[in-house]
Amino acid sequence: MYLLAIIRYLRPLDEILQHLELHRAYLRGLEAEGILLASGPFEPRSGGALLLRLPDGDPDAGERVRDNDPFTRQGLAAYELLPWRPVLGLERLDTL
Repeated sequence: MYLLAIIRYLRPLDEILQHLELHRAYLRGLEAEGILLASGPFEPRSGGALLLRLPDGDPDAGERVRDNDPFTRQGLAAYELLPWRPVLGLERLDTL
């Protein structure tokens, strides 16, 4: 299952930047596990997005990703989780 996670900052950017390395370290861990396919901030810098590949049959996987993010744990950002069923390009995504 694929999931788009939209992250919206709840605090000023200068506060977000103080915790950015913890967030990115968390994302690097997800990438190493094969869960995170891509991530990056929005322009202008109001939040960011994640493209995730989660195990089928685990409906709580997206919530665990959200809840374990240091941004969530510190009340810095809110996630919107959007399950996604790609059609065009699915074969390419599956090879990542």
